[in-house]
Amino acid sequence: MMRRILTATGAVAAVLALAACSGGGDAVDIDGSADATAAEGGGSDGGSGGSDDVLIAAIGGEPDQLDPHKSSAYFTFEVLENVYDTLVEPDDDLKMQPALAESWDLSEDQLTWTFHLRDGVTFQDGSPFTSADVVYSYNRIIDEDLSPAWRFSAVESVEAPDDDTVVITVSQPTPNLLSSLGSYKGLAIVKEDNVTSGDITTAPIGTGPFSLTEYVSGDHITLEANPDYWGGAPKIGGVRFTFISEPATALAALRSGEIDWTDTIPPQQVETLEGDADVTLGVGPSNDYWYLALNQHREPWNDVRVRQAVAYAIDRDSILQATSYGTAVANQLAIPETSGWFTAYDTYSYDPDKARELLAEAGVTSATIDMLATSDYPETSTASQIIAANLADVGITMNIRTPDFATWLDEQNTGNFDMLMMSWIGNLDPDDFYYSQHHSGGGSNAQGYSNPEVDALLDAGRTETDEAARKDIYAQAATKIADDASYIYLYNPAVIQAWSPDLVDYVARGDKAIRFRGVSFAQ
Repeated sequence: MMRRILTATGAVAAVLALAACSGGGDAVDIDGSADATAAEGGGSDGGSGGSDDVLIAAIGGEPDQLDPHKSSAYFTFEVLENVYDTLVEPDDDLKMQPALAESWDLSEDQLTWTFHLRDGVTFQDGSPFTSADVVYSYNRIIDEDLSPAWRFSAVESVEAPDDDTVVITVSQPTPNLLSSLGSYKGLAIVKEDNVTSGDITTAPIGTGPFSLTEYVSGDHITLEANPDYWGGAPKIGGVRFTFISEPATALAALRSGEIDWTDTIPPQQVETLEGDADVTLGVGPSNDYWYLALNQHREPWNDVRVRQAVAYAIDRDSILQATSYGTAVANQLAIPETSGWFTAYDTYSYDPDKARELLAEAGVTSATIDMLATSDYPETSTASQIIAANLADVGITMNIRTPDFATWLDEQNTGNFDMLMMSWIGNLDPDDFYYSQHHSGGGSNAQGYSNPEVDALLDAGRTETDEAARKDIYAQAATKIADDASYIYLYNPAVIQAWSPDLVDYVARGDKAIRFRGVSFAQ
């Protein structure tokens, strides 16, 4: 039986010692409760299962900041999933369901969406939630061209005829609007004065099941249960997120009872963990994908033949085995086989001779490539070693950089790379997989890809309401994107999470949304 933590501080200290964290970050005590919490300490074997229990969750890195509209970091959204709400949200089967909007209507011409808001919802500071908050949140994203702005490309206006109603007018039929509004917390409804004060980056205020009470940079983030949550008060007292990037360390902490949950799991341990009575293991297919991107603003990577050469030169099977130990599924496109939008594609076999032939056609006899990986995602470092050996075999020398993820984001966004490796998460609709990343006007098209034919297909996919026709459009677009090697797709990873057997009703989701609002501890 694992030790149940009532106030978390003792466990955090042990975890941080294991992780060799400095613990020297700046503390942001949101409501003055941190010192009182730290003073209590202690716990009981097996746990009370009551509302005072704090769940200790170890995630692989620190959020870059906590403004949901400005972050694109998975570590950020692991935390914010529990702080914020969206207008609609995916259920466990990834189908959109009511959230802050309890119902909606679509006009006959499919250009007007009317959302009816839930009564009695309040923010975590006690102020009422109204339609004005939705209008502010969405217009902020649109007007400031923030990270999720591409999801509103068809939106002409967001209006509030009264406190309980939001009307979104679109310029064309938009079959993916619900997915755009609810697939991840980048579309969270925020509080205007929380933004204008600047507090949102470290002390966000949402309508979600937990409120943030303490943030110690480099150390931990503490959430407290929101007793007035519209979906019902959580059954646990709070969540303490600690940052452990080393998988072996996180697993040791879980086995010893110092943490209750982690997704920092060594994939090579999956088979062993399946028979471990001290751990509950959750493994399943995800909608994520890992990819390589070559910077088309730089020579020779702007030559499609050179990018294709890299695609033929890499040994995907070796990469997949080294990074996932067989838990992932190789895929040369983004959308996994488990999705109804899947398209089969297997053009790029491991073929160094073909790679050399393409390089010769492009007039490239040798080259040096700057590879941007990150220490916060060990997969990128592991894969980079294999890719470096593969490319050396065809005359390309790779230099590997592994900054922290915040620096990685800066380097990507400023175009300071030749090639990078990363994953995309939070994908439900096919538009999520391709538009922002590969449309000429896409907000996440850091590689600089531009193809008018692909642009036209992606634009058409956004308005096509016939599902069969829409699937065909995206199959054409995806195939062309892969042919042009805008991304060099690698694999769809598995969801791998593990938690204490005492943790009840936790679900490992295919979209990797980390929801603790419905969990409890066994008595």
